[in-house]
Amino acid sequence: MWWGVAAALLANVLYSTGFVLEKRALAALPQVTVREPAKLLRLVLGSPLWIGGSLSLAAGFAAQLVVYRTLPIAAAQGIFVSGLVLLVLLSARLLGEETTGRERYALGAILAALLMVVLSLRGDGEDTVTVGSEAPYPLILLVCVPSLAAGVWLYGSAERRARHRHRLPTTGVEYGVAVGVLYGVSSLAIKGVSNYLTAGGISEAVLDLLRSPYPYLLLFTGAFGLVMSQAALQRCRASLIVPVCTTVTCLYTAVLGTLSFGEALPQEPLRLALRLAGTALAITVLLAMPKHDRQAAAQPPVAAKELTPP
Repeated sequence: MWWGVAAALLANVLYSTGFVLEKRALAALPQVTVREPAKLLRLVLGSPLWIGGSLSLAAGFAAQLVVYRTLPIAAAQGIFVSGLVLLVLLSARLLGEETTGRERYALGAILAALLMVVLSLRGDGEDTVTVGSEAPYPLILLVCVPSLAAGVWLYGSAERRARHRHRLPTTGVEYGVAVGVLYGVSSLAIKGVSNYLTAGGISEAVLDLLRSPYPYLLLFTGAFGLVMSQAALQRCRASLIVPVCTTVTCLYTAVLGTLSFGEALPQEPLRLALRLAGTALAITVLLAMPKHDRQAAAQPPVAAKELTPP
């Protein structure tokens, strides 16, 4: 179990570092858009700094596989969310991004909400150590396919609204929610893949894995998530869009992953109340967060360009 905790903390460092490096690299590139995916890939693959960030994220993915072999899904999400603090600190230090008072209160409320979820895991119940191993494929597809469609639709809607020039610059909350749903599906797929790591021989495990929906869900979320996240990360502050994305991913994975993989919910009324209240609080905070970036609107174009990291 302690290996899982250590791997989750390492994944936090790798993910936060990767997002910040990618954001810094994107700031030096021409504007990218989901409507030109080939151009987006050509630009980012030509940036050594972006490649370094993507390698850091890939290493975080490997650490996440270890986490899901040793920790319950909900417990893992609680630890992953603690990485938001590191992300905000790195964004302020390396990107010069500052959060508003309202946003800091919102992030604090999100951390408090997810702390409630973590506290709901404590106690003598078996769900603190029971790790789900299998989920029916039809159930996984029933959960994931509509989620993917909803995430892509929400992102497209945010893109269409953002093209109206009279609107204030967006904070990226809608982008973060959309990408977070895709990454939530990806997280469930990672959980599914992790169950094949020690299943019999290597050749048998690979064949069983290819017969499952998990590698194909990872391919879809990897391709769409890459294009969508990079376009959103370039135009929005990492210190806001990444926490929103992470929160949605963790809530999605903790709730639907726990149910899909048959991991027990708390039996004690207090712990069950903490789990439900924490989830409700996080969702409420996300809905109440500002949708427009008044800091960016207040900056003249020249000043904003001067603040862009090299």
